[in-house]
Amino acid sequence: MANPKQRVMRAAGVVLLVAGVAAVQASEPPTLQGEEVRRFEAAEARQGVAVDADHFYVIDNAAIGKYDKTTGERVGGWRGADNGAITHLNSCTVQAAQLMCAHSNYPGVPMTSSMERFDTATMTHAGSWSLGIRDGSLTWADRFDGAWWLTFANYGGARGHPLHDWRWTRLERFDETHHSTAGWVFPASVLERFAPMSSSGGTWGADGLLYVSGHDHRELYVLALPDAGSVLEHIATIAIPTAGQAFDLDPDEARLLYSVNRGTREVVVTRLPPVRTGH
Repeated sequence: MANPKQRVMRAAGVVLLVAGVAAVQASEPPTLQGEEVRRFEAAEARQGVAVDADHFYVIDNAAIGKYDKTTGERVGGWRGADNGAITHLNSCTVQAAQLMCAHSNYPGVPMTSSMERFDTATMTHAGSWSLGIRDGSLTWADRFDGAWWLTFANYGGARGHPLHDWRWTRLERFDETHHSTAGWVFPASVLERFAPMSSSGGTWGADGLLYVSGHDHRELYVLALPDAGSVLEHIATIAIPTAGQAFDLDPDEARLLYSVNRGTREVVVTRLPPVRTGH
């Protein structure tokens, strides 16, 4: 039987353990809730969606549909040639009347990637920036603060590099001459939600925070650049109606999210709550 001193020590240990668990729980990022606004049918709703002032652009592996943002009517599109050079579009973002699209040879190895450019008026292919072989597959890109921000995904199991799993997924910043100038990795709290896949979509918000999706979960991860080190800071998680894949934020209404539901081939519009941060 434990003596009084042992009982006091055990009690103190329990108090410390409970306090430690409470501290960890208190430090976990909050989970917020998005509110669905409307849905549009879109045959290409497989990989992601991009949006500008008047249209949204729905992305399949080798096809893009252009839709009226008010009515949901399909008004144009692009389709790649059979066995053509463009085989796996992952996401797009609209920049100065151009669709800039992240493209890879997924699930091929070695992993190769490129940025493919399309004219939004004519929906014709207008150029390419080849990234060649990388230790990761380009899944999304965004233009922010005078630079390009690209994420290279890695995967677990047979989908990826034999030595690199999802923990090797990274964000890189590129300058105007296409040179990498900095890089970051994702925090453990986000990586565990990526596993065994990776990040499928991402964009910078008007609030200066980075919004990122995984592949399987119905949620967005809100991140910030760290003050020191190389690990992005997990600010909050937002529950949304769609699972993973690439998405975009409306340029006119900063809290409106456009995302895709692969199962029903729909584009879903969701209103995001504000994210409070000390940054």
